[in-house]
Amino acid sequence: MSKKKLFLLDGMALAYRAHFAFINSRLKNSEGIPTGPILGFANTVEKMLEEDKPTHIAVAWDTHEPTFRHEIDEEYKANRPPQPEELKVGIPLMKQMLKAWGIPNIEQDGYEADDIIGTIADGANADDVDVMLVTPDKDFMQLVHDHIRMMKPDNKNGGFNIIDREGVKDYFGVYPEKVIDVLAMIGDTSDNIPGVPGIGKKGAPKLVKKYGSLEAAIEDAPNISGKRAREGLTEFGDQAMQAKRMVTIKTDVPDVQDWEDLEWSGPDKKELGLFFKRMEFRTLTRKYLGEEGPVAEKSGDQVDLFGSFKEEAPKQELNEESVNYELVKTIDHLEKVVEVLRNKKEICFDTETDSPDPVSAGLVGISFSTMAGSGYYVPVNIEGGLHQDKVIELIRPIFENPDSTKIAHNYKFDYMMLMKSGIEIKGKPFDTMVAAYLVDANQKLKMDELSKGLLNYKPVPIEDLIGKGKKQKSMADLEPGDVYLYACEDADITLRLYEILNEQLKKDELEEIAYKVDYPLMEVLADMEYKGVKLDQEMLAELSKELENDLKKLEVEIYEKAGEEFNINSPQQLGVILFEKLDLPAGKKTKTGQYSTAESVLTKLAAKYEMPSLILDYRQLKKLKSTYVDALPALINPDTGRIHTEFNQSVAATGRLASSNPNLQNIPIRTERGREIRKAFVAEGGFKLMSADYSQVELRVIAHIAKDQAMIESFLNDEDIHSRTAKEIFDLESIDDATPDHRRKAKEVNFGIPYGVSAYGLASRLGIENSEGKDMIDQYFERFPNILNYINDTKAFAREHGYVKTLMGRRRYIPDIKSGNWNVRGFAERTAINMPIQGTAADIIKLAMINIHHWLKENNKQSRMLLQVHDELIFEIHESELDSVPDKIVELMESAFELDVPLKVEAGIGENWLQAH
Repeated sequence: MSKKKLFLLDGMALAYRAHFAFINSRLKNSEGIPTGPILGFANTVEKMLEEDKPTHIAVAWDTHEPTFRHEIDEEYKANRPPQPEELKVGIPLMKQMLKAWGIPNIEQDGYEADDIIGTIADGANADDVDVMLVTPDKDFMQLVHDHIRMMKPDNKNGGFNIIDREGVKDYFGVYPEKVIDVLAMIGDTSDNIPGVPGIGKKGAPKLVKKYGSLEAAIEDAPNISGKRAREGLTEFGDQAMQAKRMVTIKTDVPDVQDWEDLEWSGPDKKELGLFFKRMEFRTLTRKYLGEEGPVAEKSGDQVDLFGSFKEEAPKQELNEESVNYELVKTIDHLEKVVEVLRNKKEICFDTETDSPDPVSAGLVGISFSTMAGSGYYVPVNIEGGLHQDKVIELIRPIFENPDSTKIAHNYKFDYMMLMKSGIEIKGKPFDTMVAAYLVDANQKLKMDELSKGLLNYKPVPIEDLIGKGKKQKSMADLEPGDVYLYACEDADITLRLYEILNEQLKKDELEEIAYKVDYPLMEVLADMEYKGVKLDQEMLAELSKELENDLKKLEVEIYEKAGEEFNINSPQQLGVILFEKLDLPAGKKTKTGQYSTAESVLTKLAAKYEMPSLILDYRQLKKLKSTYVDALPALINPDTGRIHTEFNQSVAATGRLASSNPNLQNIPIRTERGREIRKAFVAEGGFKLMSADYSQVELRVIAHIAKDQAMIESFLNDEDIHSRTAKEIFDLESIDDATPDHRRKAKEVNFGIPYGVSAYGLASRLGIENSEGKDMIDQYFERFPNILNYINDTKAFAREHGYVKTLMGRRRYIPDIKSGNWNVRGFAERTAINMPIQGTAADIIKLAMINIHHWLKENNKQSRMLLQVHDELIFEIHESELDSVPDKIVELMESAFELDVPLKVEAGIGENWLQAH
């Protein structure tokens, strides 16, 4: 008689896993049902039934009713986010699917799926049945036994890891019967179960092995040598015992089916096939119904970008037999390749380098592809031939052909590498990374991820070639024969992505934003990154000393106020000083039982008490010193003597540029010390720095989009918009009657209300009563009625189409706009209101950058654009061009885009950024 095999699936955990696996796919059937999570769940079950052939099977689910754990602690799972809308729709359908599959759905109020599975598994284990627990939840490891194993999803490599008793020991450091003791000590943040402060994943197993149990460790806590463990178990022993009760999976839930009742006799093929046909899963429909289901179509404007059924089949991988990849070894071979490529209309290329930093990187090779499944790799500077200068000379006509489209993934990087080699790329650019970002800014943009999603193809990971961590090699260390398949594949896959994304840009009406803004900007950003900006290192060194002295003075003052010395950087010690010794009003404690000393807590207290204000000053200066003053000099490129920040145009969903390595967008400007950092950014000899900053560009965009005549009139008359708003909402006789306090409040209103700020939010910002905040909002909408119309119209558009867009057509999808959770929906609505405004402002400055870049280049100017920070552009103006270039820059910025109100730019010139601003 064959051995019985019982599979018990943790339904909710697997449903969430499927949801996150498909979160960017936006799969929907013709009914508009989000089908991604259902497909992921179906794939898991289908594969399990095919490969593992269980004789008995069931899926256990949580219910929405409180459990016995909530009776122990009402805060249990309190910090869990609301269930995603896709799962609210999808889980009932998953249960319907399982029923058609002949697989029981088991759930019971008052208990979790864990307890149901634990009870069934325990009974089956007693009968020597082989049990497999299918779940990503580590808590289930406490149930592993001689006949009970666990199938845990392998998030890194795909598939499942089988965990037996030894596997549990490898994971937790203890065998299954001691897992609950370890779990009780370390706690579980996802379930809001606090553990023992000071005891982590490494320390807990050691204590359990030494003492045998949590109870024994608590009993002997005063004698434990480690201070943190000793204090933690002494003070939080009761908390740990409660945690143990919470994490223990019950194995005696009453009235649960016996394992023998879960025998699987196969699906109702017709019912299951019809279900798959409704969901529009073609392959599964064909398998169970013997016919093809319809292809999933667009639902409204939510495009099924990822293909309806590609995720059903195993992902394809590189097969040398099915591709035509060539390693170019000689000049003769390269000349023949160039002849093939030079007249192609679409050329995909990719550079291999010895560093990810384009400013300092050296070229290792270039790959090309003009047809799916084919590619050429040209290594440079290899022994015996293919010197870089000769390679560049031969391939130059390919890149300088103005009639061909040049395609790359992260085009800006490859553009910079060729620019350094003396090649200026001409023709139409296409970046598959930027294109995917334009199609949906929320999705993962790495080539490997797009390939898996769009092509169902898993490229060779770069780690397979160069390794990772401390032993990671450089691409230059490898032989061309080891690189060429990987390099050709990169170009080949990028070409295939281009074919899909190019069509998607057309379908989504995104060609204008791509070809007028984002693609031309790549060249501009490459030029700016390569030029970099000069830093005054001596000034920063001096500022570092000053900040160190300021910090020491603050330390002395803080110690005097506290009456003792303590570690100011320790939240625990600081909490004791503030809330026990100084007896300040404490807020809620953290999950570890400590007082919260977060910035928000201290900021509220600082309004009344001196000590929290001193702590905030201390933290601010310390961050300023470590993050900027001491860190910036280390980032200076030794070859250029300048800092080369990276501008990323595919990070912010609004279309704004992001800056990294270093991030110059976040240099603080609100404090005097913060502003001093700008003094370190200086002009090269023979140049001056110029700052050109758009004035209130987002408010001008609001006035235009909303067509609000009062706001338009104010900007046309060049009035101070905040004073004008103050006049309207406070019913003043004239703008001149607006006091600084009136203007301060009006400014918060101007910037808050069009982004969906509530009466409570406005009152909190201004330190006023909620009723006054509500009155101000009511007055605002009465005087500026079209702003309210814009807000309502935008929310309605988002609900109907699933996205919002800028004046130039840039889109942002708002998936939670119809959420049943008011909190989630409220955030989605605020996002929808904000994006067209902020995104249009971002598009305007990008257009200005493109126009300025081309004007400087076409007129052979020595002046250069260096930085973009929010609504501000920084230039190095050559001293011989001071009479003409600054005025032209302002003119080009103010004429970048036509609105119903004038764009206004405030400009300044100086030796450093602070002087110029």
